[in-house]
Amino acid sequence: MNTRGDMPPWPATHPEQGPIRLRRFTDADAAMAMALSRDPYVPTVGSLPANATLKEALAWIARQRQRFTNGSGFSFSIAELTSDRAVGNIGLWTRDLGQGRAQAGYAVVPSARGAGIAAAALGALTAFAWSIEQLHRVELFIEPWNVGSMRTAERSGYRREGLLRSHQEIAGKRCDMVLYAATRDDIVRPRTDREGESTSAQ
Repeated sequence: MNTRGDMPPWPATHPEQGPIRLRRFTDADAAMAMALSRDPYVPTVGSLPANATLKEALAWIARQRQRFTNGSGFSFSIAELTSDRAVGNIGLWTRDLGQGRAQAGYAVVPSARGAGIAAAALGALTAFAWSIEQLHRVELFIEPWNVGSMRTAERSGYRREGLLRSHQEIAGKRCDMVLYAATRDDIVRPRTDREGESTSAQ
């Protein structure tokens, strides 16, 4: 497991691609968190309560800030370049950094879907990942029904590697997950047309 002392530094500049940047969370992102909490799927794969109150949304934001502090990874708010309005979140989880691996997860608010946000955010995150010298592989775990997220992964240069049966528990049920991965040796050419907007998150 990674520890805070082993953590690479926070990026000196915001990772950007297309219409978005990845930045630190602020309390002003509570509206985004509350919108995500009303999605039927997002609260089942992370720590955001369903139908979160403002207090619960702010507590979730505080937990996202702590991810870097406690050494579990980088949690970014996905923000529009033009307005800085938060439209989702994305994370790079580095618990296995000592083995050269990390896991990504993301979610985009329903009102911003269909505009290439998830693909742009995943492209920006992956480019940032390769700035971490120890990192050689980034993994995504996607439920088999989530065809949109599979397309997002593929457009961002990730390759499908197989089906992991009964891989994890989601909403009290054991679920299969499709494993996608990108490696440092891959050529990543992200595209930003319509895509799925969420994966297993934190």
